[in-house]
Amino acid sequence: MIKKSAPASPSIFFGQSTFLSTLETIAIGAAGGGLFLWASLPGGLISGAMIAVAIAAIAGRPLSIPPALTQSILLLLGISLGSLVSRELLQHVGAYPLTISLLALATFCSTFGSGFYLQRVHAWDRTSAFLAGSPGALSQIIMLANEKGADTAGIAVVPTMRVIILTAGLPMLLAITGLAPRTPPTATFAIASPFELLALVAASIACALALRWTRFPASWMFGAMVGSSLLHGTGLIEGALPPWLRGIALIGIGAIIGTRFAKISTRTMLSHLWAALGSFGVAVAISGAFVAVIVVTTHVRFSDVVVAFAPGAMDAMLALALTLHIDPIFVGAHHLSRFIFVSIATPGIVHLFGRPQVDVDD
Repeated sequence: MIKKSAPASPSIFFGQSTFLSTLETIAIGAAGGGLFLWASLPGGLISGAMIAVAIAAIAGRPLSIPPALTQSILLLLGISLGSLVSRELLQHVGAYPLTISLLALATFCSTFGSGFYLQRVHAWDRTSAFLAGSPGALSQIIMLANEKGADTAGIAVVPTMRVIILTAGLPMLLAITGLAPRTPPTATFAIASPFELLALVAASIACALALRWTRFPASWMFGAMVGSSLLHGTGLIEGALPPWLRGIALIGIGAIIGTRFAKISTRTMLSHLWAALGSFGVAVAISGAFVAVIVVTTHVRFSDVVVAFAPGAMDAMLALALTLHIDPIFVGAHHLSRFIFVSIATPGIVHLFGRPQVDVDD
């Protein structure tokens, strides 16, 4: 006798638990972003979403955003960043070699400064300290930490706290000091027509897939930014995404950052809290010294340099560039350069200055 099979559960096809977790994450992020926006706080959508989701994650909620939705959010962010590009912004590209060279030196100094602080004050081993002190490329750093047998939990907490503090604090700092631009650096305020939106999405996806094929870092965001920049910079398209779509991108990025705390236990976070705050202070002090040199010796805006040199994640800092009306090309070029520098230099720093590799067979 053949038994009839029970109807397939929707969760088999849609992942009910994942769907509910994602829905909760987005709802919490939207509530936090909306609250900060209502309070007229600078960078309200991204900061509010990030803080709300982080608090819920620390409280034990199983929050997450699936890869497909993350890629879509990064795509929207890239398109929005590209819509800020104009011929006027491209005129400042000549100043990049100097500032990028100083950024490389600042990254090197920040890595060593934070690393020595973690060793001397918190008694971290050299390998873990230098890896945690690296400002960026977290995925590569964690992989290297696993390979070297370093303190993976501590290395995950330190940069996560750094990103959270920067994303919440930078908008406040620029607003309090009155140095945040009040208007976008381009006159593009019009909303793209349906045909222009279709062209933007198509060009952005094509560029993102091309960069992904070459294993380019943050390919979805940078690919969309390149595609959108080409269309806007050449004047083929003048309209931008509707404000509600841009708002979704900002809330989404904030929520993505906040979900990092869902992977870290409260006990682990608290045990490394002072190490994270102290190393963050050292990194900011070193970066601040380089920012001061650039502001004094060049004509680059202070707000652009601050966000470009902030030792935070690329997606978070570019999202801040969008919401604070800061030059996206300048910020993007510098954070991409930092990512490449960290990815190349950190393994060498750990090999030369970290503790000797321990053979597990000994």
